[in-house]
Amino acid sequence: MTALISILLLLIAINVWATRRVISAPDELGVPKRMLIAGVWIIPFFGAFIAKTNTPSAAEPETSQTDRTSSISSDAPLLLTCSGAADFMVSDHLAFANGVPILDWNALSEWALTCGSSEAAAFAIDQGRLAWLLHLRDTIGPEAHVHVADDSYILSTLEPNVVQATARYIATSKRRIARVLGELADFPPDERSLLIVFDSEEEYYDYVSLYYPSEGEFALSGGMFINAGCPHFVVRRADLSSIEPVIAHELTHSAVAHLQLPRWLDEGLAVNTEHKVAGAPSSLHTPHELHRMHLGFWNAERIQEFWSGESFNRTDDGNLLSYELARIIVAQMASQWDVFARFVASAKREDSGADSARTHLSVLLGVYAATLLQLGEGESWEPAPEAWASAGGI
Repeated sequence: MTALISILLLLIAINVWATRRVISAPDELGVPKRMLIAGVWIIPFFGAFIAKTNTPSAAEPETSQTDRTSSISSDAPLLLTCSGAADFMVSDHLAFANGVPILDWNALSEWALTCGSSEAAAFAIDQGRLAWLLHLRDTIGPEAHVHVADDSYILSTLEPNVVQATARYIATSKRRIARVLGELADFPPDERSLLIVFDSEEEYYDYVSLYYPSEGEFALSGGMFINAGCPHFVVRRADLSSIEPVIAHELTHSAVAHLQLPRWLDEGLAVNTEHKVAGAPSSLHTPHELHRMHLGFWNAERIQEFWSGESFNRTDDGNLLSYELARIIVAQMASQWDVFARFVASAKREDSGADSARTHLSVLLGVYAATLLQLGEGESWEPAPEAWASAGGI
């Protein structure tokens, strides 16, 4: 009887500790607080363990006083300076496409190299990116503002308190993504993340269309990571809770951009990491319905669109099924993280990671995908780069 009472007292003490930990944690946890607290009291011991792993410790705060933002009210600069180098004339290196200013990023990089030390060059690049954002701010209108935080620039018409929360979420997400992806993630400490929030779908698509081919149909999106000279990501304006998953998803693309991954692997990592950081969204389809859709869609021809990345641009169900298949493959492979990380680190876009999969996972990608979908296909599903070239792919 005494032993039972001792166990009950220990359980209560652990649950009280875990509940206090959840309550004192920041609001932007990947799992709702009420769900964690319920788990603490419903599932003995294990619920407290789940709460601990989903909340930061006092030694590792998720937010800090330095995650504050300030609005930049200065005019967009016409030139940049650095010690020992000629001035960089911003106005001479700006071009306009559909009324949108685009900076010559190669010219900026070449100029930054003349600034002396690597620290001075990094600062010069940062100032060039800020100058571009300020020029873009001016084209959007007087209601737009650029806010600066320790590790991000945000261009938007959002209210200051919403910008503050967004900057805090970016900082928190970067820390969480770094924990999830380990050495695969690369967020250079001297490089701020750039976020542009467009108020309307029309403004958003007018901008992102600058980075699409001039012809073809492309899937709708709520956000995009653009790694063309100046890495930045763009989203459509919505409630913060709605754009948080988009930010987490696009930040993951940013974190692994240095690896130049095959599209399916890049998207699979982004979707799975997004779910761990921001929580998995509700689905329009049940798992059984999705499986039936997969069986009716994929074949030896369409799987080549998946390996080349083309199927992610489809405007039909193939778009949804591409992201789902990428999510499933990555989730399954990542169950053995150390081996999976070696596969990711050496995966090449040119063959969709096929050689790395054989080397590090001892699998054929085509057979692996077909087996997960419970289809009886074999080597005919293996990535075939020669087919992508003839079809206008990679």
